[in-house]
Amino acid sequence: MDYSRRSFLELASIAAASKMMPASKSMSERKPPNILFMLGDDHRWDALGCMGNKVIQTPHLDNLARNGIIFDNHFTTTPICCASRASIMLSQYAGTTGIYDFATPLNPDQIQQTYWMKLKQAGYQIGFIGKFGVGNTMPSEAFDYWKGFPGQGNYFPEGPNGPHLTNIMRDQANEFIQNAPRDKPFCLSISFKAPHVQDQDPRQYLPSRNTLSLYKDVSIPPHGRAGTNDIDRFPLAIQHSENRHRWGVRFATPDIYQASMKGYYRLISGIDAAVASIRETLGQQGLAENTIIVYSADHGIFNGEHGMAGKWYAHEESIRMPLIIYDPRLPENARGKRRQAMTLNIDLHPTLLEMAGLNPPESAQGQSLINLLREDQPDFRSAFFIEHHFPYRGWIPSSEGIRTKRWKYIVYTDDAAPYEELYDLTSDPFETRNLIGQAQYSRQQSALTTYRKIWRDSLHKANGHWMEPIDQKDLQQLDLTA
Repeated sequence: MDYSRRSFLELASIAAASKMMPASKSMSERKPPNILFMLGDDHRWDALGCMGNKVIQTPHLDNLARNGIIFDNHFTTTPICCASRASIMLSQYAGTTGIYDFATPLNPDQIQQTYWMKLKQAGYQIGFIGKFGVGNTMPSEAFDYWKGFPGQGNYFPEGPNGPHLTNIMRDQANEFIQNAPRDKPFCLSISFKAPHVQDQDPRQYLPSRNTLSLYKDVSIPPHGRAGTNDIDRFPLAIQHSENRHRWGVRFATPDIYQASMKGYYRLISGIDAAVASIRETLGQQGLAENTIIVYSADHGIFNGEHGMAGKWYAHEESIRMPLIIYDPRLPENARGKRRQAMTLNIDLHPTLLEMAGLNPPESAQGQSLINLLREDQPDFRSAFFIEHHFPYRGWIPSSEGIRTKRWKYIVYTDDAAPYEELYDLTSDPFETRNLIGQAQYSRQQSALTTYRKIWRDSLHKANGHWMEPIDQKDLQQLDLTA
């Protein structure tokens, strides 16, 4: 059966299961919702059909978006999986969590503040499947259902002829749903390895066998953003960094580019098929009507832009990822909407808690997105702080920055220091014209430089209740001026 026909049949099955369910009750009459929280790894914002990509095949995630809410401007505060996942779990910037590397685990106090532990304390059945991503010590005993693993994992853990990891995780999710208790709600976190590369494997992207026919006769168009030669304006520490090395492995020639992009898209299509199967199981178990589904990622990835691969720096390709929230309890006229508000990975924790009727802890630095499900709020956030301090100097230069709706300021803090970048995202969305040092932009440069230092220092001193250290009205005014 080809992918398009299978997709049609799966969607039809989901729709049929939904029609068999009783009429919706008002939200006040419902029991607490189940929550299905899924994360891709390296899944950038524009690698979905619903985000305007005309090549990638993601019919089930697109269907989720058409019947839910899609957030067009969703970002990570630190573009590396260990730090971003800790930020998601705790609703804190890395400067507060202290987690910048792969070895550092959550400490006992931090575990108590995670979204999943807060939900468990409120009576939720909690499960975790896939790449935990934070530390080498797994808090498996905290979960009622644990199928997590440390490190990057392997796409074929049972050998090259065995099942693909995405399909294994799909089956584990279905098992959890089929056996979920009916007398209490659940929160199942599914943390895909896909579409991350298989590190150290020369083939890089290792999709499942059932997706190999996808994109076979398609030529993936060039990305159309900042070109390969853009790397030449960066300091040598960046030109010789891991980003440039990985660019050579993944994108150095047209053939290599095609192979990498098709592998990347196939892995995402594999997630898409897993989502269809999981939704079908929810319907079969009579759980779809009261299960909220959230799909996002830990960060984005460079697919050759600026002559780079990987992530780590504060450019859009690296920090921007998808966010879809499907709440079946929303009225029909509230579904299929897009939100332009600037949202962050640290917002997911308080959002998941409020979905369950809980208040976030005072330590949370993000904001709940629940009100955005009902209506857009363009002034929801005016700016955020970006940081990346992975501790291996010389491999990936460290950096910090501030992004507003219009401006982005980046400064490198070790090997590439004192290199700075300033972009007007309104006129230069691909970030190719560095405005640092130009007299007409001295006010923006001065303000953002100051704000970056204030923000960084406030995170390092954060203890308990935290407030953004910058007057958002000042930042809104900054966005109105050239």
